[in-house]
Amino acid sequence: LDIDHMVPLAEAWDSGASAWTAERREAYANDQGAHVSLVAVTARSNRQKSDQDPADWMPPSPDAECRYVAEWVSTKLRWQLTADDRELEALKVYADGPCEDTIVRYTPAA
Repeated sequence: LDIDHMVPLAEAWDSGASAWTAERREAYANDQGAHVSLVAVTARSNRQKSDQDPADWMPPSPDAECRYVAEWVSTKLRWQLTADDRELEALKVYADGPCEDTIVRYTPAA
């Protein structure tokens, strides 16, 4: 197993982290304050996901999709990261469909 970021560093960079201070980027990279920010993944899954967002990659198991969407959104909200139009549309498909009852919880990062 590898440890990976729920929202990969490259995606975070494109979603607002490029404007952060070095200290805030380091805090994100080492975030231990939220159980969903860093996740254990298989090496194969990590290679497939790469730095893609939910518009381009979802977990291979349908049972994991809603949890993945919730954790993705939670991490974006926690760090006040943006989402592009394709990403938002993909998230809306899940929010309006199979994941409509999924609750997103997050704590803002310091």
